[in-house]
Amino acid sequence: MLKKTLAMNGLIAILRGLRPEEALAIGKVLYDAGFRTLEVPLNSPEPYTSIRILRDSLPEDCLIGAGTVLSPEQVQQVKAAGGQLIVMPHSDPKVLRAAKAAGLYLAPGVATPTEAFAALAEGADVLKLFPAEQMGPAVVKAWLAVLPAGTHLIPVGGINADNMGAFLQAGVSGFGLGSGLFKPGMTAADVAEKAKGYMQAWHAAR
Repeated sequence: MLKKTLAMNGLIAILRGLRPEEALAIGKVLYDAGFRTLEVPLNSPEPYTSIRILRDSLPEDCLIGAGTVLSPEQVQQVKAAGGQLIVMPHSDPKVLRAAKAAGLYLAPGVATPTEAFAALAEGADVLKLFPAEQMGPAVVKAWLAVLPAGTHLIPVGGINADNMGAFLQAGVSGFGLGSGLFKPGMTAADVAEKAKGYMQAWHAAR
């Protein structure tokens, strides 16, 4: 489902700092804007509650996951909350194996080809290229020349309307969008406006 969801829309909403009481409203405006993958980082307030609210309130074609997952124990808590996707800032094999054993989709963070190959060997579904602002489209193009055909790279960090096109031309499958899309204190209307802008940029770049 993850790759199908990315094919529908490659923009992933990273909702760091999301509070349970605003999860329903924020999730709805993002879904209505066209987002089909939402991630609640675990260093947010009561993240498992927000994950459960999003999963219970949004249609099945919207994938709900957790970010900043750092331990096998957190993987189990994400699954118990209804999460379907594990997103990591790193590639700890223990966490990768726990996610695959739990039957969850997996997007580990990688910053070198060595990490990328190791993560794929552990069953990663997509690779989170992080931090993307330190690499750029030239790195993506070089990586995809040697990684297995069909590897999905998702840059995260510093993504905006101005650099989406260059990354897409290099071969990425989508983008993770953080504080440029949502940050604590923003209203649902604020997020809707940001989401609209990113969605327009996504379609224009493609």
